[in-house]
Amino acid sequence: MGRILDARRVLLKVSGEALMGDRGYGIDPAVIASLATQLKGVVDSYELAIVVGGGNIFRGVAASANGMDRAPADYMGMLATVMNAVALHDGLERAGVEARVMSAINIREVAEPYIRGRAQRHLEKGRVVIFAAGTGNPYFTTDTAAALRALEIEADCVMKATRVDGIYDKDPLEHADALRFDELTYIDVLNKGLKVMDSTAISLCMDNDLPILVFNMEGDDNIRRALAGGDVGTLVRGK
Repeated sequence: MGRILDARRVLLKVSGEALMGDRGYGIDPAVIASLATQLKGVVDSYELAIVVGGGNIFRGVAASANGMDRAPADYMGMLATVMNAVALHDGLERAGVEARVMSAINIREVAEPYIRGRAQRHLEKGRVVIFAAGTGNPYFTTDTAAALRALEIEADCVMKATRVDGIYDKDPLEHADALRFDELTYIDVLNKGLKVMDSTAISLCMDNDLPILVFNMEGDDNIRRALAGGDVGTLVRGK
């Protein structure tokens, strides 16, 4: 068995933080353009869906910790993901990649409503589908949305694009002696308390034997290399 990716249909989870580049806030057009270029290079060979986060604009958990009610804070976070999805859609279309935005909350002027069968038909026609607004419910992260949408569209794996090149035992941006894992099991992630995806997302993937690849999306061809089964990032799967 290869390292992964015996995959045809893939769900790519892109964090909001990854879209801001070095700006510290908002959206870096250069990051959008780079991601669009990478996706253009693989869209003819794979069916691609994307779940995008919103942490570069607004984080519901952080707002809740500072005194805001969790539900409205999370709804604001969902709206931030819609903004990122529209920006990513624009970048893909500029690169010549046909794409659709589908939202879990009703916002028809800028996105189609999420309908599972319609999403699958878009994928079958070679369109990149960008899922916005998480699950449409507060208290659930976009990591959980990524696992849920991947299962609904029958994806072969979840690829989580981050700003580091895999999963470490501690934050490599703060600790020079952090150690990177090549492979882990779902149980390893849960038992070690590794901040890969939230426990609900990990459990969903574990219960349905859905592999997760955590990798750095920066670079010219990391997505292609990951899809081709290259030594990129950290793979999480069963034993």
